[in-house]
Amino acid sequence: MKKVLIPTKLDKEVSRILGDAGFAVVQNPEKTVADLAAENTDAEVIIVRSEKVTPEIMDKLPSLRLVVRAGAGFDNIDTKYARRKNVDVMNTPGANSNGVAEEVVALALAAYRKVVPADISTRAGKWEKSKFMGRELTGKTVGILGLGNIGRLLAKRLSGFEVKILAFDPVLSADKAAQLGVKLCSVEEIFSQADIVSLHIPENDSTRGMVNGKLLSLMKKGAMLINCARAGIVDEEAIRAAKAEKELIFCNDVYKKDAEGEKSVADIADIMLPHLGANTKEANFLAAKRAADQTVAYFKDGVTTCVVNKGVPDGMDEKFQTLASLLAGVAASYLGGEQIRRIETSFYGKLHAFGKWMLAPITGGISKDFDPYLSAADAMEFLKARGIEVVDREVDNEKHYGESVTIDLITTSGSVSVRGTLTENQLLLSRINKFDKIYLDLTGNHLFVEYSDAAGIIGKIASLLGANSINIIDIRAPQDLEQNHSLAVIKTNVPVPAALIEQIKADVKAVKAFSFSC
Repeated sequence: MKKVLIPTKLDKEVSRILGDAGFAVVQNPEKTVADLAAENTDAEVIIVRSEKVTPEIMDKLPSLRLVVRAGAGFDNIDTKYARRKNVDVMNTPGANSNGVAEEVVALALAAYRKVVPADISTRAGKWEKSKFMGRELTGKTVGILGLGNIGRLLAKRLSGFEVKILAFDPVLSADKAAQLGVKLCSVEEIFSQADIVSLHIPENDSTRGMVNGKLLSLMKKGAMLINCARAGIVDEEAIRAAKAEKELIFCNDVYKKDAEGEKSVADIADIMLPHLGANTKEANFLAAKRAADQTVAYFKDGVTTCVVNKGVPDGMDEKFQTLASLLAGVAASYLGGEQIRRIETSFYGKLHAFGKWMLAPITGGISKDFDPYLSAADAMEFLKARGIEVVDREVDNEKHYGESVTIDLITTSGSVSVRGTLTENQLLLSRINKFDKIYLDLTGNHLFVEYSDAAGIIGKIASLLGANSINIIDIRAPQDLEQNHSLAVIKTNVPVPAALIEQIKADVKAVKAFSFSC
């Protein structure tokens, strides 16, 4: 009988389903994961919510085969160590989405109608109707950053208020956006036009601190910002400054640390909640049910659909997955945010047999909203939901490309094609469009500048970089003779700031200019 440890206040439905399926369940939210593991060293499964599953915990359980996070995010679990221990890690994506979407609506209504201060005032025996003059949600313009499960449900929940919805999602097609009843816009357009902006994007190197002074300066006077995503996305000091200047309404449910103690946003948040997004009976029940059902299916039928730390098949070097992700990232950067309609791939040599193992890394490369550790089925579902077609082409190995990867991203107005390979254990970009034989190591920081071929351009770029104390480590400068274009690919010691990229683009009259870091 397989033993399951549940050191969390998860709905008892999880114990019922597992018990009926013949599992021995130890559910005790009063004990720590470490203590429960020490007392049950024969356990094969742990199901948690926000509790941390560290290498030390896993080492206490020699029979451990599966860790399930009853929720979407799984950064509380050391997935890489789990992989080394041959332990699968699952999540239950979507189980909490409706709870978070409804919370956003609740925050918007509560802030507009001043529900919290009015309640406090009335309980104190006061009658301050004029002080609590509110606003209506109906007819407003709402901006949603990120149209994953939560963002889509939020758009659906808001539809009854007859709002206009603007949305940003870098991999959502215009056709799919139309089906959802939203208008795709840039982040800047959303912040300048929306009455309410709601954040539903992950926190990573590209999104950390993205809601900064520049974006907040675009907002309407009296606009509202709602953060139920991750604390690090917003620049708290910038919000502090915008409160006075813009009369910004700020509603918050996420913090750097989920724990008791003073919160750094206490002086700027109009409403702040203790990370209640998924804290509903329904979400708790659904997360419990999915965690139990997935555990049963995993052991009974070998279903691994929601495993987020899958390894690679025998015979495949996992570095090719990293290569595919980086190539997709370069291609997406080249497109500069254009909506992708189709992905076409070619895997040469022995790699052709492993094409499906490349799809998740490629999807992660074009969208930070997708975790590259998920499966090909998850990636296909993610792309399909955004109206993106996937074509894995038959290859002609007579071209003698060896074991290499080609990725084409197609938009309504154009396309980009990149190829790369592994050489001496290095991840190399070998071609962009007709710029061939680049052979660039993709690790580090890179500046790409495409321009009409002319003398002195690279010198101008180098001069601008030097003037900004940026050192050049390597330069590649292939040509496209048909278009009479050149491509300067410059590896730098630090990332090139966006403002400097725009200056370089203007000064050399570049066709394209973008950066890419790994």
